[in-house]
Formats: sequence, structure tokens, C-alpha cells
Amino acid sequence: MIYHTNTTHNPNLRSWVESANQPHSDFPIQNLPFGVFRPHSSTETPRIGVAIGKQILNLYLCCKAGLLPELPEQLQLACAESNLNQLMAMGNEVASMLRHHLSQLLQWDEHPPPSVQAMLIPVSSAELLLPVNIGDYTDFYASIFHATNVGKLFRPDNPLLPNYKYVPIAYHGRASSIVPSDTPIRRPKGQIKKPEEPVPIFEPTQMLDYELEVGFFIGVGNELGQSVSIDHAEEHIFGLCLVNDWSARDIQAWEYQPLGPFLAKSFATTISPWVVTLEALAPFRYPAFKRAQDDPWSLPYLSSTLNTELGGLDITVEVLLRSAQMRAEGMEPFCLSRGSFKQMYWTVAQMLTHHTSNGCNLCPGDLLASGTISGAEKGSLGCLLEITQRGTQLVELPTHEMRSFLSDGDEIILRGYCEKEGYVRIGFGECRGIVL
Repeated sequence: MIYHTNTTHNPNLRSWVESANQPHSDFPIQNLPFGVFRPHSSTETPRIGVAIGKQILNLYLCCKAGLLPELPEQLQLACAESNLNQLMAMGNEVASMLRHHLSQLLQWDEHPPPSVQAMLIPVSSAELLLPVNIGDYTDFYASIFHATNVGKLFRPDNPLLPNYKYVPIAYHGRASSIVPSDTPIRRPKGQIKKPEEPVPIFEPTQMLDYELEVGFFIGVGNELGQSVSIDHAEEHIFGLCLVNDWSARDIQAWEYQPLGPFLAKSFATTISPWVVTLEALAPFRYPAFKRAQDDPWSLPYLSSTLNTELGGLDITVEVLLRSAQMRAEGMEPFCLSRGSFKQMYWTVAQMLTHHTSNGCNLCPGDLLASGTISGAEKGSLGCLLEITQRGTQLVELPTHEMRSFLSDGDEIILRGYCEKEGYVRIGFGECRGIVL
């Protein structure tokens, strides 16, 4: 199942929420992403909200006020929950029903009902929380450009291992340390083995890095022992977000052999607060990555005509950095890179299908991430490890500060958006974190 465009994508739609009609809004009425929030400095129960311009529509209040009467009772109950897990578990057809209803509720009206206007809260007045209770987290390695670039740094003669073009490589991450945007990131400590020293030492990382990724949340799960076929994989994906999988490269270099990432990754992973549904992304489908002529064909369980023709997603992603000095001087963030998710070697459907191919059960709210998004061009690299060639080629900021890796006080900002002629631009919001 891959969504096709429908009335909710109509570029002529306008909302009575005026900020949603601004040309570069991340959250026009054609988007309607889901998240969880509560008022700032409040101990209120978190509520599910929908981003519309610079406002949040409170679905709990909508249910309480009887504004969703045409929807099934179970769906209304899910909208009144404090996270998205129950809504996700009901499946994409039910979520689509809700999306269509909300689109009609928010469409332009010169005199919208006061009762609906009362359901809004400004984003600036809200604390944005984790949208789901994340039970499990898997991080993939789906960019062949990132895998090759990193491989060259550590294995110049053999950068890409022979399994890469056959297997969507991944590792299981730590769900408990996933945090929402704007959560400060503490510089982690760990074992570090310096080349000139005979034994490792234990100290704070000196090679703190970010990783620009896209994540996708599981909606309907699968039973233990039951795999998900490639053509049905997207029926199990509720929506997407941005992911910063913070990494301590010096800790990682010492610990990763033979079993892969551990403490170098588990100290923090930041996600953006809004979940953009697959339906909202329907206009921005793209063919799967075109492999080189001498690349092997995917094995049959990872292949389908549908995935080849429409498995990709044309999402532009950006990384920006603002140092403590830049903030003090009121300067705008500095753009480190800009890439595209359509250049990923493996599609989201292939990642999910491979994950379940051995019978592994995925559950509503599980998070799967793409791995670092890097392209073939120099300006499209998704982490400092690649940009600075493991710290040997420094980046100069507008303040003339130099960076090999992240310094204390640095703020990393991830952004993502989709643009296409004939459709309204939609965005993912921001994914932010300041290094303490």
C-alpha cells in the first residue's frame, strides 16, 4: 500500500488558522502532523495535538466538545489519550479517516465556530513532548554514500563490506535515552584508546558528533514469527520524524569491534516532536534509489515493482550549527549541510521488511531510523565525521571559530521539508539540541 493524492493534498486549500497559509509554513493544512504537548510550566496530563501553522489543535478538547461526532468511538477514545500509541495501533485507514475529518474542520471559513477556536494553543506556549511511548528502537545504515565515506576513513582499501548491497544493515539502539527536541545533551564519558597510548583511558569524549537521520514509527505491529512482505510494509508505518543520533566517535572507534555501537550511541538520541503521516507525504513519492549496473539485484523478499517505482521519498534535510558565541552575538545558525532522503540505498519498506523477515515482532510506537543521510556531493554529508574527515579538515564558522567535532555550547538544528511544483510545501519542524 502506497498512498495516492486526494482532497487533503489540494494546493488550493486554505485554513482559518491564518499562520497555516503562510508560504513557508512547515504546517499548512495539507500536512496536519500529530504530536503530544502540554502548556509550558504545567503539570497537566499531556494531550495529543495536531500542528496547524503556529498553533496546535487539542484533540482531547475536540473530543470533549463533541467536534468529532462522525468518527468511531474507539478512534475518539484514542484521540483523548496522552500519547499516540493507541491511535497508531488502529492502522493507517483509521488515521486517514481522522486526517480527512480534521482537514474539513480546519478549512477556511470567514467565521469559524468559537468552540473550535478555543481548542487551539500557540506552539510558543506549549511544551512539545515525545509523541509516543517508544518501546524499541532500531537504527539502520541505509546511505551507501555514508557507509562508503566512513569505510574509507577506517578501511581505505576495503571501504564497503561485501554484505552492504544485500542486507539493510542495522543495530538495536537504546529506547530509554530517546529525548524530544530542545532537550540539552550532556557530553558523555567513556573508554577512549588513543593511537599513541598502550591502554585506554576513561574521559569525556573529544569527538562528539551528530547524525542527520529520518525516523519512522510503527503503527500496526506484526505477530512474533510473522514476517511482513515488501508490498505490505508501509501499511505498518504510521509516519516519519527527524532523528539526531548523537555519537561519540572516539568511544565508538574503541568499542565497536566486534559487536558494533554501544555506549558511543546510547547516551542520547533526539527526535523532532511532530509525526508526519505517510498520507501527507503522498505527493512527494519518488522512485527507489537507482543502483549501479554492477550492483546485485535485491533478493526477492526485498524486491517489488511498487517499491521500485514509488518506494523513495523526496525529503530535503538540513543541518545547522549555532555556537554559544553566535547566540551571544544574535547570529543566525550556520548551515553545515543539505541532503536528500531520496538518495538512500534502501527504502523504508525494505528496512521494515528486512527487520521482520526473521519473524521479529514490531509493536505500535517502535521507532526505526534510517542512519546518517549523506549524498554524493560534498555539501550533502550528514555528520562531522565525514565533513571533517575524522577531524583533519576543520569547519570555519561565521565567527571564525573552528570545528572538528562539537564543542560545549554548540546547538545542532535539523530541518526537513518536501517541495514539488503543483503542491504545497510541507515540513517536519525542527529537531534541536544544545551540548552541555
